[in-house]
Amino acid sequence: MPRKLFCEISPFTYQISVKKNILLKKIRDRKSEHRFAHTFREDVLPNVVYKHNSLIRRKLGNVRSDLQDNKAINLALSTPKVNHITIQPGETFSFWQLVGECSAKLGYKEGLTVGREEETSSGIGGGMCQFTNLIHWMVLHTPLEIVEHHHHDGVDMFPDFGRKVPFGTGTSIVYNYFDYRFKNNTDQTFQLITYVDEKYLYGEIRSERPLDYKYHIQVENEFFSEEAGIVYRNSEIYQRVIDKKTGNEVAKTLIKKNHAKVMYDTSDLEVKVLA
Repeated sequence: MPRKLFCEISPFTYQISVKKNILLKKIRDRKSEHRFAHTFREDVLPNVVYKHNSLIRRKLGNVRSDLQDNKAINLALSTPKVNHITIQPGETFSFWQLVGECSAKLGYKEGLTVGREEETSSGIGGGMCQFTNLIHWMVLHTPLEIVEHHHHDGVDMFPDFGRKVPFGTGTSIVYNYFDYRFKNNTDQTFQLITYVDEKYLYGEIRSERPLDYKYHIQVENEFFSEEAGIVYRNSEIYQRVIDKKTGNEVAKTLIKKNHAKVMYDTSDLEVKVLA
């Protein structure tokens, strides 16, 4: 039997490990050369680069409905902490630097989380990954550079239900050591607008000036395969850069290759059996 990690000995040692990771992240940030974005402006920048919305209460397997309702509360508490933030040239956006720890004292509720073994569970502040999913999807349509991104990409946990973005473009976050960050390496300021209503989470990325290029996300070679009795979801995700003046493609970059174990009933899927 393999020796247990310190964090696996007991719930107490797990909490010690969490506190250690939080502290180490804060120390690294203080020593780093990052200039984190902390400036808000009431007015909005004039140019809409990309906007998106996502349904808050979604069908996710057998996930309890109250966790979906609680997620709506959590998103309503967190979106104002990001809304109208500006990311100036050379600055880095950090989700946790702005949102902070999601505690019950601040009104956050129990929501859906993904555990250490990539199983679903629940915890205070659960559902925040939908917020970073939205931000990440918008950032993929800009020249902004993603500098920290985590994802449970080894498993496909839920069947598609009204999916608007490709599988594999999600995020995983844990306060504060699994963060979502991007850096503005351009010569102009960008701004994030984020808010919710009863049904949707909304986001916009804005800029001072129109961009010379458009950014598209394209999925290729998507299929399900059976390998040694296990079903996997496969795909390749590319970012295409299009010159607005000519309409020509100037770059096509593979940003993600998926080979994820399917965790739900696959009887209705078209599956290729691979030797």
